Amino acid sequence: MKLTAAKPPATALLLVAILSVQFGSALAKSLFNDLGPWGVVALRVSFSALLLFGLGQFKWNSQIRQNLRLIVVFGVVFAAMNSCFYLAIERIPLGVAIAVEFTGPLGLAMLKSQRWLDGCWAMLAAIGIILLTPLAGADLDLWGIVFALIAGICWALYIVCAANVGQKFAGIEGLAWALAVSSLLLLPIGITTAGSAFLNPRLMLMGAGVALLSTTVPYSLEMIALRSMPIKVFGVMLSMEPMVGVLAGFLILGEKLSARSLIACLLVSIAAAGAAKFKSEPA
Repeated sequence: MKLTAAKPPATALLLVAILSVQFGSALAKSLFNDLGPWGVVALRVSFSALLLFGLGQFKWNSQIRQNLRLIVVFGVVFAAMNSCFYLAIERIPLGVAIAVEFTGPLGLAMLKSQRWLDGCWAMLAAIGIILLTPLAGADLDLWGIVFALIAGICWALYIVCAANVGQKFAGIEGLAWALAVSSLLLLPIGITTAGSAFLNPRLMLMGAGVALLSTTVPYSLEMIALRSMPIKVFGVMLSMEPMVGVLAGFLILGEKLSARSLIACLLVSIAAAGAAKFKSEPA
């Protein structure tokens, strides 16, 4: 009898992807003392680009030239999204930053909807974010919250850009070229701010690990999972990210959140899950 290895279920693949990206973010934050957020984000994006080009062996061609403006915009958005997120987690706990960042894609979904139920999810998320702000009495850095909000806006723009790029390029080619643009933008800043530490072999190896955990592994697994997973289930599972971020921050960085912050992160997760679960189908 011939034995064949069973394919892992899509839910397991997506769970690994979620764990990978959040623990990758925690590893990135652990490097801030040596490299600073700009140095870490530059290493992450650059190594991610190298990994994707190594996997796909992409070459410059007429299709790239015709869609160069779209790729450049995508690359700028990707660089801004990751930079602002790293500037946020430099100031506030990882789980909190992820919860605040989630308002970007959640807000994008709300803008495309006219249902009262979606308004309720938006209100629930807004309550969570308000609970996290120093203006409401939370002991968190205001600039950290602001940077996380900007990262969320960039995440929403990223979704729009990714959809447009996906219509022009097959697979990960468009993303790879966008990461190349991001690298050109971030490497000079990273090298300038990190100095000689940027060339430390140990730190470069850890930067490669951040790229692998935060980009290559999760993007690849998400693409595989989406082939056999309903988009609603995908969205509901992604809503686990703020709480997984809380776990990663606690285990790797020793970050402990107050009950108020934990409730706020949970409210955002519930709002994201509800918006995905009860998403209206296109007519």
